[in-house]
Amino acid sequence: MTAASATGGTGRPGPAALGRALLRRLGSAVAVLAGAATLAFVALQLIPGDPVSVLLGPSNAGSPAVRAEIRREYGFDRPVADQYLHYLGRLVRGDLGESYQLQRPVWSLIGDQLGPTVQLALAGLVLAVVLAVLSAVATAGRRPALRALASVWELVAASTPSYWVGIVLLTVFSFRFRLFPVAGADGFAALVLPAVTLALPLAGVLAQVLREGLEAALEQPFAVTARSRGIGLTAVRLRHALRHSAIPLLTLTGWLTGSLLGGAVLVETVFGRPGIGSLVLQAVTAKDMPVVIGVVLLSAFVFVVISAVVELLYPVIDPRLRSA
Repeated sequence: MTAASATGGTGRPGPAALGRALLRRLGSAVAVLAGAATLAFVALQLIPGDPVSVLLGPSNAGSPAVRAEIRREYGFDRPVADQYLHYLGRLVRGDLGESYQLQRPVWSLIGDQLGPTVQLALAGLVLAVVLAVLSAVATAGRRPALRALASVWELVAASTPSYWVGIVLLTVFSFRFRLFPVAGADGFAALVLPAVTLALPLAGVLAQVLREGLEAALEQPFAVTARSRGIGLTAVRLRHALRHSAIPLLTLTGWLTGSLLGGAVLVETVFGRPGIGSLVLQAVTAKDMPVVIGVVLLSAFVFVVISAVVELLYPVIDPRLRSA
């Protein structure tokens, strides 16, 4: 097949090429979700503890006959391979099962706690991108001392554990100055410190990548031509260089966004916020396998969706990729 036939003679991918790309994307998504479910299942099998004790409650006062009946009903008496295949079959049907501990559908539990986590993740992502753009645009191509100062804060932000950042922010702004609430998720004030905690490490990494891209773009002929026409350096950065260097930023943002859910879980635990964090912590402690696997699959699904969105945005940002 020639290049012209593949693109339908228009310079754009034809239906066959688009179909193959869609099949590859779907295949990758299924592989990621299946791999995530498999890893979660294996990890939970290795965690010490007995799920029957979780089902019986705190007293664990079940007789051997009752415990044997529970094992038979839930399939715990089957070989591990049979349990794994049975669970995969349920996942294919969209059934995540019921929580061993709470006796509620996993979809319902995740849906009840998803809102605050999504709110925190989006706030952290937006704040991280804003901080990264401001830092990179303000320092790219500037004096070495200014660049070095920016690099220091970015390195510190990127390498500092988020839980430690959260504890410091709580100590200073909640306990000492009492500017923000210590815990909870009521109102905008309760979102500020968790969002900053989640955003700082991400902003440090993004700013470093974006600055390198901006400095490389400022040396390109189009930037030199723009400067020769009397356009100021700041305008060149914002109008031309920023868009030219946005592809690496977008790629890295997409990869790191997949980890935002995991970061939000940790930040929620530090700040005592409701959300997926408390649900995961409780489920892992109790070896509540359906809930843990449900959250893992949710994280994998978010990663797949973000990757697809990032891929679709490439041609929007860089017109040269529209005929690729």
